[in-house]
Formats: sequence, C-alpha cells, structure tokens
Amino acid sequence: MNIMAVHEQPHRHVRFHMPSVRKAGAAQRSADESAAVVMTATSAHVLAGLRVLTGFVFLWAFLDKTFGFGYATPSGKGWIDGGSPTKGFLGSVAAGPMESTFHDWAGAGWADWLFMLGLLGIGVALIAGIGLRLAAAAGTAMMALMWLAEWPPAKHLSDGSPSMSPNPFADYHLIYAVVLIALAAAGAGAVWGLGRIWARLPFVSRNRWLL
Repeated sequence: MNIMAVHEQPHRHVRFHMPSVRKAGAAQRSADESAAVVMTATSAHVLAGLRVLTGFVFLWAFLDKTFGFGYATPSGKGWIDGGSPTKGFLGSVAAGPMESTFHDWAGAGWADWLFMLGLLGIGVALIAGIGLRLAAAAGTAMMALMWLAEWPPAKHLSDGSPSMSPNPFADYHLIYAVVLIALAAAGAGAVWGLGRIWARLPFVSRNRWLL
C-alpha cells in the first residue's frame, strides 16, 4: 500500500528560471537604438549650429565689406562708397607662386563682383540650409585661392622679411573648406533650415547637384 501510495502521487518537477538571454538581448538592442537616436538628433543639431555660424562668417564679411561697418572694413571705405573688396587683400600678397597674378587681379571689377557674390551666396545658402553642395564647391574654391594668396608654406616674404606663418599647411582657410564639404556631405540643411522644403522642389529633385 505504501508503494502504491508513492506511485499515485503526482510528479513534481523543480524548474530553475534563468534570465532570458533573448529578452536581455532585446533590451540591450532597444537601449542601443535609443542611444543612437539621441546621438543622431544631437549630431544633427550640432551640425545645424555649425552651419549657421559658418554661414554668418561669410554673410558678415559681405555686409562689412559692402557697407563699411568699421570692423575689417573702415567706415566710408565700403563697396557702396567706391571701395574695392579685393584691392587691399590681393594687392598686399607678398609670397607664393601666384603673387604677380593676384596683384593683377586686385581691384578688378570682375574680381570684386565674383568675390562679393560668392560671400553673399555662400552665407545665405548656409544660413538657410539650401544649396549646400554649391556652397561647398564655391566656398572651397574661394578658400583655396585665399590660401594661395597667403601662402602659409613660405618662411619669408618676397622682400626677405619673416612671413610669421603659424603653420606651413593647415590654416583656417583649409578648416573652413573641410567644414563646408562636411556640411554638404551630411545634408545638414534639414535642421534649423529649409533643406527638406528645398529638396522637394521639382527643379531641385531633377538636379541633385543643387541640394
């Protein structure tokens, strides 16, 4: 009877509940995705801020050279007062392989117009967040020419005096060029800008180089 009683009792299985590896992995993926979203949003806002500030550098240069606010351009020496935006800078080039060429360009009407339209166009494009590829191309060309004009590799100027160049290669013109290219490559016009609206315009969607 005792044996029968033992066999009639229901079998009880002891189970050990271990944390689910699948649930832990899903939670980790969810945390990683949330962190990625936060990083993406943060990066987008940082790039937008960099874009607007860089745009203001170009736009302010245009305004100061046009109206002579008394900063880089003295009052009464602005473009609207008959001053030349390129004569002072290009005329003072004193080193590099294009020294004589820049002297010839200094004060030329076409050079003034190209320079000023470049500053205005790049500044407006960056602040508005539109045409960043064009702005990057034009800005890189402008920065390359200004780099050649200052010619950082030179230890001495053409008259033999020290150039006082702080770095033989990496100066602020190259930094600006890299920033412009990075902003265009990242499509940084969507945040704090009109990039999305601009991209949906028919003529822009048909000509992607206008983005």
